[in-house]
Amino acid sequence: MEDTYIIGIDLGGTNIKAGLFNKQFAAIEELSIPTEAAEGPDHVLERIRLAVAQLCERGGIEERQISCMGLGIPGLLDPEEGLSVFSPNFPGWEQVHVVNEMKPYYGFDIYIDNDVRVNLYGEWQGAGRGYRNLLLLTLGTGLGSGIVHDGKVLYGTTFSAGEIGHMNMFRQGRPCRCGSSGCLGRYVSAVGMVNTFKEKLKEGRASVIETWTEHNTERITAKMISEAYDLGDRLAMDVMHETGELLGFGLANVINLLNPELIIIGGGMSAAGDRLLQRVRETVDAHALKLSGSHCRIVQAGLGSRAGTLGAAVYANQRRLTQTKG
Repeated sequence: MEDTYIIGIDLGGTNIKAGLFNKQFAAIEELSIPTEAAEGPDHVLERIRLAVAQLCERGGIEERQISCMGLGIPGLLDPEEGLSVFSPNFPGWEQVHVVNEMKPYYGFDIYIDNDVRVNLYGEWQGAGRGYRNLLLLTLGTGLGSGIVHDGKVLYGTTFSAGEIGHMNMFRQGRPCRCGSSGCLGRYVSAVGMVNTFKEKLKEGRASVIETWTEHNTERITAKMISEAYDLGDRLAMDVMHETGELLGFGLANVINLLNPELIIIGGGMSAAGDRLLQRVRETVDAHALKLSGSHCRIVQAGLGSRAGTLGAAVYANQRRLTQTKG
């Protein structure tokens, strides 16, 4: 049988998303199962193998028909070595050699990369198709990013290029897990925006959200801020605009540095749409270099949750073809 199928895995702290694709990257089968990350690395790897088995069964294919598999994994890693160095939301997950751990179970090639970069590979087939200079930002619990420059994904010396979320925006800002403070991602993310909202409540501002949560600030979510925005809640609107403005300043810096054609905004927080992006675009227009800024579009991601699995498959196939040619 001809090897015509590719598997893409998007490993999340809550769920493992898996996709089976043909050689044209059309989805044959897709599924999601709980990660059960608290059970440790060995259990998570077992869950990935379960997802692969279910994909093959549902897709009606045999393992020998699979050419390769790609996995998008959060955190720091070495894609050349196949080593996941550290993943903050996975207990006990340090120095996990994912490729070596998975190899004994399969006869096809296995590759890993950072989860944001595999999302970038996916969106490069979607909203970014045809572009040679683009960025993907994923706005969720934090702010992740990946960069395509002159038709190539940037990796950097330690495979950690593109950490836009750790650009310092304030000399004495909110502490960040990276060890610095004032990082963009501490403000422009779902958690960051909620924290901004809470700070303004402490200053004496009022919002309809207080009624919704019965004054329990721990129940406030980014989605609530969007919903209150639509009701004309002044605090929600101010916080959304402030968050968009700060992201706009960050992206103006990025545009001046990298001169991209396109910036794609993805992740759960991107559902805010123009509530957020209108102020982002206005700030970029006002502060980016005019020539660079006028040639850069800022758009919402088009593939949603499918970007990770598709991107992992695209990435794995590229790695396999490169090694074959080599």
